[in-house]
Amino acid sequence: MTELALQTAVALGAGGLILAHWVAELWLERLNQRHVQAHAGAVPDPLAGVMDPPTYARSVQYTLAKSRFNQWAMSWETGVVMGVLFSGLLPWSAGWLEQGLGSSVWTQAAWVCLVGLLLGLTLLPLAWYAQFHLEARFGFNTASRRLWWTDLGKSLVLWLGLGYPLVGLLLWAAECTGPSWWLWAWASAVGWQLLVLWLAPRLILPWFNKFTPLQPGPLRDRLLALAQRTGFPVASIQVMDGSRRTRHSNAFLVGLGRWRKVVLWDTLLEQFTETELEAVLAHEIGHYRLRHTLKALASVAVGLLVVLAALSWLARQPWFYGAFGFTPGSLAPALVLALLLTNPVGFWLLPLVHGLSRRFEFQADAFAVQVIGSARPLIAALRRLSEKNLVNLTPHPLYSRIYDSHPTLLEREQALSWAAPGTNAAT
Repeated sequence: MTELALQTAVALGAGGLILAHWVAELWLERLNQRHVQAHAGAVPDPLAGVMDPPTYARSVQYTLAKSRFNQWAMSWETGVVMGVLFSGLLPWSAGWLEQGLGSSVWTQAAWVCLVGLLLGLTLLPLAWYAQFHLEARFGFNTASRRLWWTDLGKSLVLWLGLGYPLVGLLLWAAECTGPSWWLWAWASAVGWQLLVLWLAPRLILPWFNKFTPLQPGPLRDRLLALAQRTGFPVASIQVMDGSRRTRHSNAFLVGLGRWRKVVLWDTLLEQFTETELEAVLAHEIGHYRLRHTLKALASVAVGLLVVLAALSWLARQPWFYGAFGFTPGSLAPALVLALLLTNPVGFWLLPLVHGLSRRFEFQADAFAVQVIGSARPLIAALRRLSEKNLVNLTPHPLYSRIYDSHPTLLEREQALSWAAPGTNAAT
């Protein structure tokens, strides 16, 4: 096969992969819509009592509205990626920046970040609509437009402050360390990720949200007692002002070592009982005690190693660069092309990634049951979480396997009944 024919085949293959991803997502959304509509008449019998009929009808409407929005959003994103990839804009912009600023590592890093920034800007109308129309329509949005723009500005500063040095480091490693650059780049990226995890509870998250210690009282004593008897070292239990942006509720663990914090959204405190909050925290502690965070980080590190190894090989192939209008010689175009092709490639791996996540969720649920001594508090918490967040109770099984990082409510209740025999999920 001639070089030109090989370049053409690569370009057609990339375009076909992007279109296959788009068609598959559209089909899955439509599949899920039909499944939800077929079960829209009443709450499924095993989940009776989770939602009253008006709330269930609203959850169906919310699910369908999000699904229709996803179809438009993925169509828009596909058009942007195809246009950027095959219009010649990328090699033109790289050449334009090089003429003005030279070809140093930091100029190339600036180009990679600029492309990422411009791609992000094309998605702003979608994010705006989702926040101020879709979420507002169903009563979830509480963010002001000023806060939304402020968050956007802060995110941009973080992108430049953290992303630009990292990209520069990767390009420097490729330039200075020879064929083994990808191993050095991998070690640098993993170290950078750990640094961000360390900085998150101290600098990054407080920049966006206000965190206050949970007030002394029965709830705090109960949660600290839970942490103590499960051997969970916690620096503090913090309440986050999630209600500034949304009426959704959540809880999570953040930080490393002695900086680890338990974070409860203020909406969670308003909606849940003490026993339910204890069950939620027991579930989160389960992730820590079962080393799910470390396992997830290890999985990400292995995946990144594979990606960088593949990128190292592709960066040495003239036909890969030529297929998209570049000339070999710099790693920067390969990074941008990888950025554009991440979703079309990664989509086909979602069942594996989310399958591991779902397994972790089942294990953390079982840990919580063991610690609490009953499945009822956790089931009650999961049901309340589903009700307050208008969770889809009847996703299509295939759709759920691909997109959902958590098992469905019914799957979790069934697993909990096995973990605690004799438990009546309806109580």
